[in-house]
Amino acid sequence: MRRGEPTQRRFHGSNATLAYADWPGEPGAPTVLLVHATGFHARVWDRLVLELPETWRVVAVDLRGHGRSSKEGPFDRWEYYGQDLVEFIDHLGLENAIPAGHSMGGWAVCYAALERPRAFRHLVLIDPTMNSPEFYGQDRFPDMKTPADHPSSRRRNDWPDWHAFHGRLHDREPYSLWQPEVLEDYCRHGLLPAPSGDGYVLACPPIVEASVYMNSWRAYLHPRLKDIAAPVTILRARRRQLPKLGQTDYAGSPTWEKLWELFRQAEDVSLPDYTHFIPMQNPGLVAGYIERAAG
Repeated sequence: MRRGEPTQRRFHGSNATLAYADWPGEPGAPTVLLVHATGFHARVWDRLVLELPETWRVVAVDLRGHGRSSKEGPFDRWEYYGQDLVEFIDHLGLENAIPAGHSMGGWAVCYAALERPRAFRHLVLIDPTMNSPEFYGQDRFPDMKTPADHPSSRRRNDWPDWHAFHGRLHDREPYSLWQPEVLEDYCRHGLLPAPSGDGYVLACPPIVEASVYMNSWRAYLHPRLKDIAAPVTILRARRRQLPKLGQTDYAGSPTWEKLWELFRQAEDVSLPDYTHFIPMQNPGLVAGYIERAAG
């Protein structure tokens, strides 16, 4: 069991400054790179890190616009997140690491694997936001002209403290299904001091989250996935209830059931008893798949 707080570091890339949490390991031991979902942050992985061997190095990054990373855009292309991650990998000098990416983080991990094939030995994609091919190529939000029109942009963004934030969420699904300690980590590290000096705001501004969701239909990486040489494990949650155009089932899986067929070597693991938030519900389960990927 890993003990202690991580070292908080910052990487100044060409287009974004990325904050990250770094748990040191022993020389020669595996390195794990954790990449969060839209609207989340690096410290939501804390309980999963506790489940990994203490000798391993673990790095959890805040993507641009999220957590304690810089909030300057643009945010309208998912490629920006992938490019930031590539620069971050170069900064760390990663080779033969094990990345675990959740939701949009899984998409970014695939992008980085294509650009830096030597960086990763085995990809763990946790319910990645990679829909069926017909999802792409048409605007999925035709009635929304800007991110400000998306429902996510209207999330409450003023809080007296993280306890109030937690109190708002803890008895609501899907948050009520999370491991309680994970929800506390999400809330505790998911706020930043308000610029006004009065209270706190979300560490991922609602307009950023809305922009990511609105532009998901542009993020068509499928034709390139065959070029990823490393083995892939896909953890897939319960099927998404098909919403109306412009709506989203946030608790259902955004992962195409045949996604595994697009990789050279991939394992598809169906977890129908879990929502999209698999790492939040059972961090130990996901840690087990990461350990298995390490061989």
